[in-house]
Amino acid sequence: MKCLWSGVSGIIEKNEIPLTRAKIEIYEEIGITEDKIRLLKQADKIKVNSPQYENHEWEIFPFLFEAKNPIIKLNWENSEYAWITVNELKNYNTVPSLEKVLQNLL
Repeated sequence: MKCLWSGVSGIIEKNEIPLTRAKIEIYEEIGITEDKIRLLKQADKIKVNSPQYENHEWEIFPFLFEAKNPIIKLNWENSEYAWITVNELKNYNTVPSLEKVLQNLL
């Protein structure tokens, strides 16, 4: 969703395992390889209404990863990034339900 802040995300292709897709997206979007991340938590799948499409829901598979001293290399999908606290999230114009997804991981 252009011009909105979000976490790393992507669309599951075919019968992919969500965790596998998450690791691929982390590498594609911010350039961090799988050996530099550690899964901290996985939350239950969440359904979120899509504002772009009428009568459409996204299925979100939330994951929380840790990366120590990462070197971020944004791809073409992103224009900037910021490390923020949970309390600062309210100051950003985010994709729908980002706070809800994050709260399920904390």
